[in-house]
Amino acid sequence: MKVTHRWLVGVMAGALLCGLAEGAAAPHALNAPAVSISFPAARSTDPLEGRIILLLSRDLTREPKSHIEANMLLDAPFMFGMNVEHLAPGAQAIVTDGAFGWPAAKLSALPAGDYNVQAVLNRYEVFHMQDGRTLHLPPDKGEGQHWEHKPGNLYSVARKVHIDQGRPLQLALVLDQEIPAITPKTDTEFVKHIKIKSALLSKFYGRDMYLGAHVLVPKDFDKHPEAHYPLMVFHGHYPDDISEFRTIPPDPDLKPNYSDRFHLAGYNRIEQEEAYGFYQKWISADFPRFLVIEIEHANPFYDDSYAVNSVNVGPYGDAINQELIPEVEKQFRGIGAGWARFTYGGSTGGWEALATQVFYPDMYNGAYAACPDPIDFRAYTLVNLYSDKNAYVLQGEASTVERPAFRNYLGEITATQRDTNYEELVTGDRTRSGGQYDIWQAVFGPVGQDGYPKPIFDKVTGAIDPSVASYWREHFDLAYIIERDWPMLAPKLQGKIHVFVGSADNYYLTDAVYFAEERFKALKPAYQGEVLYGDRAEHCWNGDPTLANAYSRLHYNWQYVPKILDRIAVSAPAGADLKSWRY
Repeated sequence: MKVTHRWLVGVMAGALLCGLAEGAAAPHALNAPAVSISFPAARSTDPLEGRIILLLSRDLTREPKSHIEANMLLDAPFMFGMNVEHLAPGAQAIVTDGAFGWPAAKLSALPAGDYNVQAVLNRYEVFHMQDGRTLHLPPDKGEGQHWEHKPGNLYSVARKVHIDQGRPLQLALVLDQEIPAITPKTDTEFVKHIKIKSALLSKFYGRDMYLGAHVLVPKDFDKHPEAHYPLMVFHGHYPDDISEFRTIPPDPDLKPNYSDRFHLAGYNRIEQEEAYGFYQKWISADFPRFLVIEIEHANPFYDDSYAVNSVNVGPYGDAINQELIPEVEKQFRGIGAGWARFTYGGSTGGWEALATQVFYPDMYNGAYAACPDPIDFRAYTLVNLYSDKNAYVLQGEASTVERPAFRNYLGEITATQRDTNYEELVTGDRTRSGGQYDIWQAVFGPVGQDGYPKPIFDKVTGAIDPSVASYWREHFDLAYIIERDWPMLAPKLQGKIHVFVGSADNYYLTDAVYFAEERFKALKPAYQGEVLYGDRAEHCWNGDPTLANAYSRLHYNWQYVPKILDRIAVSAPAGADLKSWRY
């Protein structure tokens, strides 16, 4: 009840802010905390709207927005969020106890001490959707939907303040800094870049929308104009460029760092060594010549679209497979046939690789899905969406236990389901945080009455909506869909499904694979694929039992090539081009 009351207060505060367009500061009691936030006309002469995120960090050595990571919540600062609409230059938005906060519920609950304080405005724009909805969303600006790095977002210079016990925080911040635009990538001998306007997505969003891809071309691509190539599609989060590919030797002067995740000294050096090693494989005489692409499909909800058609996020499945892939194959001489296309990826990319294979079964000849996001919603991480009542807690007769969301390699829990979702709720309501749970709700769910994605569970209380769970099952529960549609899918998917996951996945993605494997093994006729588990392996184990995860995760672009060649050998049709790309 206390949490619900706080939420209602936050809604009322948000409504109050709508009246700030004329520049009047919201009233607040002198004995209550209040942080006023404004921006100068030098940054915009027009009113702005979006989400103000107030950050207060006890780490005085770095600016608060520099250490925002979804899987590092113990490293996150105190955060408070609120919407602003029609905020004019010079007008004040007042963050009070009504703002939604995490991990402190409200400003007055901050412990006494010294803080580095900063505010960011994640700017929204109006989208006039094809179906008549008008949505206010944060467009991607080439950064992969990260508000702390988004070009055009305004922020204040971090300043140090001291909070005394019993003395309310009174502070004014000015958003006089702006995140600069990102410099486009330039083509090299091996790495090319392509960007197309998508007719399908532009129609859906009511504005010009684009898809991009980084393309890794084979050695001597220009010297063999007669050659056509198989295509490997590497799915994953918004890629900066082709992953783990480096044409120059490792930097001998690189200062080694320490990887807390993998408990390795000099992991940055290891990454450079492995990337250069991949380049040496790529140009070697016996390496088969392929095209590799990594797709840029950030959108107003996340750093990628999950590569499927969604009523909220848009027809990205069709846009990628019917618009982008044909254009890549046209420009870079792809073979352009289903037997010569393969998908792979890890985590989000693992889910996408399998989903692409399932929803476009004739278009691809194999999916290599590593550590996939939940592929069976009976284990939505640790939540059974079909039988559990609450996503945040396990309810006993007299006690409740918070469900974990992230564990380290020793099993220590560093974030709960509630923590993760509350952090998202600070950075954006109505599934606009750009976070992991919000994109799942946006991609998998139906449209809500307000025009925004209808949540699978209440973000404040964790109560699961069974009607939404039913929608998820019928549209995006991959294991269920494979089982349900197997009579039709069997001849199209046999031998194409490969799933890999660590037994100690940090995000508890292992359980969904357990459930999916049971379904796969029961299929008649047999699915003829594989499901493998990495003993003690964390996120994101990708199927190599001979190497530690710290190394195998750097090998996606060549690790599956032997299996792909075997698949081509047994499945390519008579007369298929098996020679032009083997120079």
